[in-house]
Amino acid sequence: MKKITRALSEINALNALSQQQSPLHAMHPLAKLLVTMGYIALLMSFGKYELLALLCMGIYPLWGFHKSQLSWQKCLWRLRLLVPLICLVGLANPFFDKHVFVFGEWQLKAGYVSLLTLMLKGLWALLASYLLIATTSIEQLCYALRLLHVPKLLVTQFLLTYRYLTLLLEQADTMAQAYALRAPKQKGVHFKVWGSLAGQLLLRSIDRANNLYASMLLRGYQGEYYYGGPIASWHKRDWHYLLALFAVLIVIRLLPWSLVFTKLMGGKFL
Repeated sequence: MKKITRALSEINALNALSQQQSPLHAMHPLAKLLVTMGYIALLMSFGKYELLALLCMGIYPLWGFHKSQLSWQKCLWRLRLLVPLICLVGLANPFFDKHVFVFGEWQLKAGYVSLLTLMLKGLWALLASYLLIATTSIEQLCYALRLLHVPKLLVTQFLLTYRYLTLLLEQADTMAQAYALRAPKQKGVHFKVWGSLAGQLLLRSIDRANNLYASMLLRGYQGEYYYGGPIASWHKRDWHYLLALFAVLIVIRLLPWSLVFTKLMGGKFL
């Protein structure tokens, strides 16, 4: 029950963050979505030994947290379950990558470099995605997806899944509290009751979905998503934000970082 309540509070906290006022919040949602997609694509294009370049790519999430007035400490706390998974992705690299970097009398296994590279790729991508979600409401994000001509069915499913996930968690929390009142001396929910509780939750979800669809049809729903909230028009600042960030990130990507790294460290690759 505590886990459900905690999950609900985290979702509500993200919704509250997206309603704040900051220079990054005021940007057009399409500009923020394009920057995030382009940034992640550039991250994935780096080679497994381009560690120095990936360190420089951290300029975008760090700048974004500063401009949006978000706390990166709270971000890492919310993502505490995902960060260890990122670290585990390349954990076997030091054992299978036998190449060696030589710096005078010092040697460094290339597997450790590739491990750090994978960790940085995942961490930067995770922070960029969090930055997008924390500065853009789900409605604005769906609006931007439709501007990119993402199929309307996918956008509608995405929006309804996100919105009614909260209702589903609230229903599960209510059922868990009702069970706790009927069995005050028992810790948690007994495994024999899980089947009946899950069945009731499924039936209530089906009823809610049918009622929702009927109400949408009565309001003239024809399969298209229309964003009715306040949305800022595309301004020059959005072009400046989009082009300036892309220019900086592309310059970082195109620099010959392997040569820079070799000259700075005076090393060679074996």
